Amino acid sequence: MSSRPPEILDALPAGLPCEAATLDTEDTAGAADSLWGHARAVGVVVLAVVWAVASHYASTHPGSSGWGAVLALAPITSALAVGLSRLPHRWLGALLGVGAIGLLVGFWPHLKGQVALLYYLEHLGVYLMMAHLFGRSLRGPGESLVTRMARSVHGGVLSPAQLVYTRRVTGAWCVFFVGMAVMSTLLFVLAPVVVWSAFANLLGGPLIVLMFVGEYFWRRHALPDDKPSTMADAVRAWKAQRANSVK
Repeated sequence: MSSRPPEILDALPAGLPCEAATLDTEDTAGAADSLWGHARAVGVVVLAVVWAVASHYASTHPGSSGWGAVLALAPITSALAVGLSRLPHRWLGALLGVGAIGLLVGFWPHLKGQVALLYYLEHLGVYLMMAHLFGRSLRGPGESLVTRMARSVHGGVLSPAQLVYTRRVTGAWCVFFVGMAVMSTLLFVLAPVVVWSAFANLLGGPLIVLMFVGEYFWRRHALPDDKPSTMADAVRAWKAQRANSVK
């Protein structure tokens, strides 16, 4: 059955198959979805750049900064709110939420003067969480995280060489995030705050993208017979893996 309204079908030239109208509708919908996907990707990149620049500015300007503290605490408070909303007992989530708000209000005068420290703790937590996510999948007989992602890209079938490679890539990502955490800590403790902030706020995202790109080209060298897959495939596989872990 065509998805077009009847009046539009009636207006089509005589003899034109309904299948052609359906295909035209599907092509239009596909083009609209593709355009929306590209626009959303551009929006995410622009938002990430604006966030990084604003975070760098807030981290490197001394003194009390209420908006800087709000910006730094926004990710962790959002994640905390989502986690509390998923607790089996809503009264417990509400109680813990009120307690968290009380702590924020009580420590707010101190938090406004420690914006750089807030960003450091946020970045450190993200790097260690990602290192744990990749590293724990290497324990035991189960498949590594990248192996499971590769299965979703290749239709569930992997060669022995792919199994070995994806496990090694999982370890490489784990080492990468541990290295980012260590470097961020060293710079925060030993270097001027502007140097640490440039690394953590401005270079963190590009370094992750560079890791993706480097792994892609190394894979083409290490697995020359592998069916080519793009970074977009890797992003979709990562999203699918996250969705499965939430269920």
